[in-house]
Amino acid sequence: MIENTKADRKYDRLTAFLRAYDLRVEVLAAGQMSADAQLFIARDPETGSARRVVLSMQGGTADADGIAAEVIFGGAVNPLLAALPERLVVDLEAGTAMRAIVDLFVAEACSPSCGGATVRSRLGEVIVVLAIRRAIDRGVGAGLLAGLAHPTLHRSLVAMHDDPGRAWTVAELAALAEMSRGHFIARFRDVVGQTPTAYLTAWRLTLGRQALLSDASVKTVAFRSGFGSAAAFSRAFSRQFGYAPKTVRENALEPRPA
Repeated sequence: MIENTKADRKYDRLTAFLRAYDLRVEVLAAGQMSADAQLFIARDPETGSARRVVLSMQGGTADADGIAAEVIFGGAVNPLLAALPERLVVDLEAGTAMRAIVDLFVAEACSPSCGGATVRSRLGEVIVVLAIRRAIDRGVGAGLLAGLAHPTLHRSLVAMHDDPGRAWTVAELAALAEMSRGHFIARFRDVVGQTPTAYLTAWRLTLGRQALLSDASVKTVAFRSGFGSAAAFSRAFSRQFGYAPKTVRENALEPRPA
């Protein structure tokens, strides 16, 4: 019997984004209940126990009873954040791993101890990943998130995310999704909102931008991203971001999503 077929294999739909963008969570002090907080743990006002997780990259998650935190995850250029619903709410169920992690997060936030800032930050990062994972598993959201939730399209998306420099053909991507070429193009466009080729180009440019911020040269980034030349990469980059690759650092000081 042949094992590890496409139908059986588990495709990691989040790791590529965690590699591309640094995820950081900074818990706000009790007196800093910022309206711009992106992560909020709502608590029962009587027992103090956590009731739900609210994630909104638009900000405005905080209210009086709970713990608020800022989430930094690549800003406006991270396509995963743009695909999230405006307000993602996860009700906490007893006995789940997420409930246990949130309870520990709340305990650390309410009773600070040695190394507490680091512990809270790491637990907050796990909570964000679990919330996004829940959204994907339940098919919440549209665009990229809907594509990642799709039973077969997600395979082609993961392939592009994991190996962006490969000279992917539409036929290869369609085969991963177990669709004909024409059906794949139409379905991908309907679900994700772009053609497969346009999405792959945008993803390559987004990763290229991150590499440029790490001091890689335009020529190196162009090669790694699957472009034929530095000139081709530069033209595509300028069209997508509105500025030349050589000015990426000056243009990287963007405001956080609001």
